[in-house]
Amino acid sequence: MAYLTLAGAILSEVLATTAMKYSDGFSRLWPSVWTALGYLLAFGLLAQTLKSMSVGTAYAIWAGTGTAMIAAIGMVFLGESASALKILGVLLVIVGVVVLNLDGAH
Repeated sequence: MAYLTLAGAILSEVLATTAMKYSDGFSRLWPSVWTALGYLLAFGLLAQTLKSMSVGTAYAIWAGTGTAMIAAIGMVFLGESASALKILGVLLVIVGVVVLNLDGAH
């Protein structure tokens, strides 16, 4: 169940961050509202996750997966550059999350 709530937290955070891009510095109402709601849901789900998963493991998965997803969204949908160096950086983040999780989610 912890991984399910963590996945929901990550998805909410990624959607909120994407909405923030469209909020134009919080000058557009609905993207700003979706940003706030997304982050509230994300932190609520993360808090539930931390009841049964170590904070280091949860945060490593949260940060690494969120970073990789946002970078991919930027490159695929928002016209950001997709250089080999940037892709390598995202892969290194993913490898870091995997290494941190080799000890298990206690």
